[in-house]
Amino acid sequence: MKRLPFVAALFLLFVSGTARAERPVVGPDVIYFQSQTRILGGELFKPNGDGPFPAILYNHGSAPGMLNSEASKNIGPLFAAKGWVFFMPYRRGQGLSADAGRFIGDDISDAKLRGGVKEGAATMSRLLSTDQLQDQLAALEWLRAQKFIKPNQVAVAGNSFGGVEAVLGAAQASYCATVDASGGAESWSIAPELQALMKAAVRTSKSPIFFFQAENDFDLSPTRVLLAEMKLVDKEGVAKIYPPFGRSNREGHSFAYRGAGVWFDDVFEFVQQHCGQ
Repeated sequence: MKRLPFVAALFLLFVSGTARAERPVVGPDVIYFQSQTRILGGELFKPNGDGPFPAILYNHGSAPGMLNSEASKNIGPLFAAKGWVFFMPYRRGQGLSADAGRFIGDDISDAKLRGGVKEGAATMSRLLSTDQLQDQLAALEWLRAQKFIKPNQVAVAGNSFGGVEAVLGAAQASYCATVDASGGAESWSIAPELQALMKAAVRTSKSPIFFFQAENDFDLSPTRVLLAEMKLVDKEGVAKIYPPFGRSNREGHSFAYRGAGVWFDDVFEFVQQHCGQ
């Protein structure tokens, strides 16, 4: 076999050894974990090195299939580059967990056919606060058990349905910080059960919460109302409404993940402040 020149061999040794820590973040890694009897999948971005690292558990929105992977790929590398693990578990019925149960959107659609908007909204609220919340808490348990994680420095975040999940999770688990991006914005006005759930959750939240939306999101009421609820009980919360993103309500709603280049510094400062490196 032909031998490599000395300089080339030295170069290969260098890039496979000491230079590895200098490489840009790549990913995500696909992992699997258990939620009750179900096996769920998730996407994980990890900084270079062995850790342990602080972490963000990110709750995706309600898009079917693998569409939520866009949020993971937009946001995950930003946190990993700052020395944080970013973990986005797929809840049952979506993405890497598509075979673990029904897609929540299908259950809501079936409920609307049976009993109209009212029953659809009630079904949404029930599933977000039971099955979907269970999957989030199972993901948190898995994440905290990893040797490369600082278990007391795990924050939670999410967009749309995932923002709702982040708020509900903050009332159940001891996250160090919570970020709610557009949680409930598309459903707020038609879902009194959801309003009640989220108000109760922020009043009992175990962590400070940062709410944010783009000005042209579907409805800014969730951010304004939930922040006010926190202040009524002397809980720590902050909110920011960013300029319009795109030209429609739908594009404004997507700011929660497509506008990461705009909001990331504010969010990172918030979680860094409350999670303490």
